[in-house]
Amino acid sequence: MMHRPRLIETLEQLPDQLPLFPLAGALMLPRGQMPLNIFEPRYLDMVDAALRGNRLIGMIQPVDEQGEDAKQPLLFPVGCVGRISQFVEAEGDRYIITLTGLCRFRLVEEKTVRTPFRQATVSYEEFASDFEARKGEEAVDRADLLRTLKAYVEAEQLEINWREVNAAPTEALVNALSMMCPFGTREKQALLEAHDLAARAAILV
Repeated sequence: MMHRPRLIETLEQLPDQLPLFPLAGALMLPRGQMPLNIFEPRYLDMVDAALRGNRLIGMIQPVDEQGEDAKQPLLFPVGCVGRISQFVEAEGDRYIITLTGLCRFRLVEEKTVRTPFRQATVSYEEFASDFEARKGEEAVDRADLLRTLKAYVEAEQLEINWREVNAAPTEALVNALSMMCPFGTREKQALLEAHDLAARAAILV
């Protein structure tokens, strides 16, 4: 019977070693949710291992998008650990999962392992504030963010639910836009590595 690990609510509960899922353009942030369609055998193995253990996976971007399919693409130094919060076994040997972001991490050392997926020793200390929900919201220029979003939506002829946008907490709005907008790998990485929420909002604008 599969055990259910306890929820992780503090920095001290995070492991110092993580399985890594390199994926270009995939930005996950604390408390954000990322749906993933898993079909490659090595990542099916990774999900199986995570479900047997603490359900944690480290999302990280390869530096070179063209090298994403290489066996060992060079990785950016910062990623985000997420917990498998939803899991569905689909037809065609696929898993449909949702990761909920917990905390950013910095790569310390990649491990030599026998698993088909990569693993690394990581550090979280510089991102301890990621566990503080809505931290720094008061420093965000929300009006400027909304003006920019309105101009972007009009220029791209997109549809958006403004009632939901206006009702969303500032942290949720900034992080959701950062995760969903179709930016390039390096732009996504800059958003991930932003020092605080106000810096992320300024980069987003």
